[in-house]
Amino acid sequence: MSYRVSLTATAVKERKRIDSVVRVRIDRALRSLQLEPRPVGVKKLTGKEQDWRVRVGDYRILYAIDDDRQQITIWCIAHRRDVYR
Repeated sequence: MSYRVSLTATAVKERKRIDSVVRVRIDRALRSLQLEPRPVGVKKLTGKEQDWRVRVGDYRILYAIDDDRQQITIWCIAHRRDVYR
């Protein structure tokens, strides 16, 4: 079962600002979400029904899962010090 991953305009801008070495790791994590939307180490965000967080080094990827449509929407990619502000 493969999910479709899409990034919001904000997430695309945040991804472009990240250092290229870290961006490669983030891209690898995004591709792996297609096969497993809830990998080991993923955390459910409190207060939101479909929102999750995955850690990539010092960066966090925040996303929503729609199991009915098999869609993952990435809405934030940011450093851990900035992501929850």
